Amino acid sequence: MNFDPRQPYAALPLLPPATELETRPVLKACVEARAAVAELKAAGGLIPDQGILINSIPLLEAQASSEIENIVTTSDQLFLFDGVSDSEADPATKEALRYRRALWEGFQALREKPLSTNTAVQVCRAIKGVDMDIRKAPGTALQNSRTGEVVYTPPEGEALLREKLANWERWMHGTLPGSEDIDPLVRMAAGHYQFEAIHPFTDGNGRTGRVLNLLHLVEQGLLDIPVLYLSRHLLRQRSHYYAGLLAVSTQQAWEPWLVFMLQGVAQTARWTTNKIAALRDLLNETAERMRRDAPGVYSRELAELIFVRPYCRIAHLVDAGIAKRQTASVYLKQLVAAGILQEHALGREKLFLNVALMELLKRD
Repeated sequence: MNFDPRQPYAALPLLPPATELETRPVLKACVEARAAVAELKAAGGLIPDQGILINSIPLLEAQASSEIENIVTTSDQLFLFDGVSDSEADPATKEALRYRRALWEGFQALREKPLSTNTAVQVCRAIKGVDMDIRKAPGTALQNSRTGEVVYTPPEGEALLREKLANWERWMHGTLPGSEDIDPLVRMAAGHYQFEAIHPFTDGNGRTGRVLNLLHLVEQGLLDIPVLYLSRHLLRQRSHYYAGLLAVSTQQAWEPWLVFMLQGVAQTARWTTNKIAALRDLLNETAERMRRDAPGVYSRELAELIFVRPYCRIAHLVDAGIAKRQTASVYLKQLVAAGILQEHALGREKLFLNVALMELLKRD
């Protein structure tokens, strides 16, 4: 059957593809990616409070993954409203924060059940903030944003979509014949194409698929927590990302797609490792400054808290059991006096900003 972008791609082949995936260029890229991911996993384990990573890198991932879909916010806005009421946030910030929550909920769900179609539904619902489910109605088509031309029409019919998703599940777990010995990173890259080609939801497929990539790496034991900033690569190479997806559909161009994704994993794993090392160094420097310049309020717990919460609130210290409300206010003001934090007003609330941390997180 010839591919026609205007017709539902009911003939989307099941996995594994009828071609060799682990070619020489793919294996070379995979070896580099595996080494970089292993280094990232080790670096993450050196941060004493994992909340520092969980509350930083995934927010940057949420920002970039959302921007791929033209949902644009800033890292300042994301950290400002993270973990508190986002009623005053703009719509783009709210949507990007939902992405971070979806990633966290998916990560938590892995403790109880394996990655599956149900995981994808749960993630998509969290991202969109509505009761999403597998598409039932026809009419979904992807268009060129400039010309309006239809470039891809995914399969239609809930039964067909669920059949293809069941195949995708088995591929991701390595239980399909021919998939057992395929490297998990190659399975992730191929599975990402397949999920996007199935396009099971009316909206949110790209972001859901990118969350599933990170969850797959955790499930396969390649990472302990989902802190790979992969959307950085995909955002910077957005046109190549979409062209690569389409080329697999139209030409079965698997090798360039897999190499593109694996190179992205390697590059962003190294970038994330470097960012974690810089975070660790800054945390130690800040703790030493607190010990020297604000010895009356110093504790390692407080030093780590202002890295978990770059926009720190008095309530954060209270909730962490570091101090009661009045004492917590005194602690934060002493850190302001020492030049470690900056005080800002948000309505009637006082915020205490870790400027050095925010500058580090925004620096490329």
